[in-house]
Amino acid sequence: MSKITVVGSLSTDFVVSATKRPEVGETIVGDGFTTTFGGKGANQAVATARLGGQVNMIGTVGSDRFGKEMLINLKNNGINTSNVESVTHLPSGSAHITVVNGDNSIIYIPGANDEITKNQIKKAFPVIHSSDVVIIQNETPLEIIETVIQTCFEKGIKTIYNPAPAKKIERELIEKVSYFTPNESEYKLLFPELSLSEGMKKYPNKLIVTMGSKGVYFNDGEKEVHVSSYKVKPLDTTGAGDTFNGAFGVALTSGLDMIASIRFGNLAAAMSIQKFGAQSGMPTLSEMKESEYYEKEWHIK
Repeated sequence: MSKITVVGSLSTDFVVSATKRPEVGETIVGDGFTTTFGGKGANQAVATARLGGQVNMIGTVGSDRFGKEMLINLKNNGINTSNVESVTHLPSGSAHITVVNGDNSIIYIPGANDEITKNQIKKAFPVIHSSDVVIIQNETPLEIIETVIQTCFEKGIKTIYNPAPAKKIERELIEKVSYFTPNESEYKLLFPELSLSEGMKKYPNKLIVTMGSKGVYFNDGEKEVHVSSYKVKPLDTTGAGDTFNGAFGVALTSGLDMIASIRFGNLAAAMSIQKFGAQSGMPTLSEMKESEYYEKEWHIK
């Protein structure tokens, strides 16, 4: 079983669905409202655990009702929460999501997620050092991201850095990670001076750009590689990127090569967007194996 540590955010998603987005000053009638579990860190942890990974979560929640419910949800998904700490002076993180025609727009409020400390990371070093791969995203303070990546780099631990949402980072940091997985819009914000081809050539077998229905692109050191997506009708794309990153991590630590790992991630993401909610649509490994697109050669247990 893959040992995977996820360092990142935990939040509650407040989701509104509608047929259009309101203009400034406009009030419209929506189609529905629900609350779901979210946060890019928690999402990636749940995606990983459902696919058979042995997952440890490192993060911070508030001492409010939402924080308690998030911890219960992680435990219900088989995730170790020993390194998730509670703070009393800030509310738990939240995301406010509008879904229109299957696509989402999000306002994220970090809350307690910004209170994770270097000392908390140091206390979790035994867990990090025993991991097959560590996954981290950008809904975490930059100094924490740098601390995690540096310790993994020094210990030779593989890392998947999903730079979402995009924020300015030092290029030296990218050099230290094993895999860097922005989506198309994040790539453009992070590398405005480089075309997609130039960026992938600069970071072969490291920079993996996810482009939704257009698939995934990377450079294998000799040429650009395009891995097609699976064509499905989306209901809610929230959490698709998180599902991909979690599944990609499981596949890599199960011994699959880059292309096979990306295909596995693409299938998991495609299955996730056919249900509502960031986490509720994330498939289990048994559900993946029931898909007509599942490849027997993947040999993931």
